[in-house]
Amino acid sequence: MNDRDLTTTFSVDQTPEQAFDAINDVRGWWSGEIEGSTDKLGDEFTYRVPDIHFSKFRITELVPAKKVAWLVLESYLNFTEDKEEWTGTTVNFELFEQDGGTQVRFTHAGLVPEYECYDVCSNAWGEYVNGSLRNLITTGAGRPNSFEGDEAIEAVRAKEDGH
Repeated sequence: MNDRDLTTTFSVDQTPEQAFDAINDVRGWWSGEIEGSTDKLGDEFTYRVPDIHFSKFRITELVPAKKVAWLVLESYLNFTEDKEEWTGTTVNFELFEQDGGTQVRFTHAGLVPEYECYDVCSNAWGEYVNGSLRNLITTGAGRPNSFEGDEAIEAVRAKEDGH
């Protein structure tokens, strides 16, 4: 990981164990079609929004109440010239006890500003991590379908173009 990787951090009053459990309940906070197990070391799962995004992940680190890491084994993004921009990158969640609560640090290692999907992907991750995942940790209910599809991509691109 380096300081150019996409990173966001938030704090919650819940324990690291509660945050860890919520992160591993991927269907509870991330949209799309998710197939496979998402909570055991070595598991592989896929994420798909038809005709827009496909990723296959392997869980490479799973340290209870501390860290979760997913290696992107395969990817397809229909809105970028390099359709496999995510392949070989790693999605990390690190948990730190903080003032009786938890700090959650999300990093998509390898997703850097030079990547075509950086703006769209950083907005989407922001919605899912800072919005849906945070809600799942704090209230027990995520908002997994809050940001998806062509409309979301176009909204981000319009904002980038100043429209």
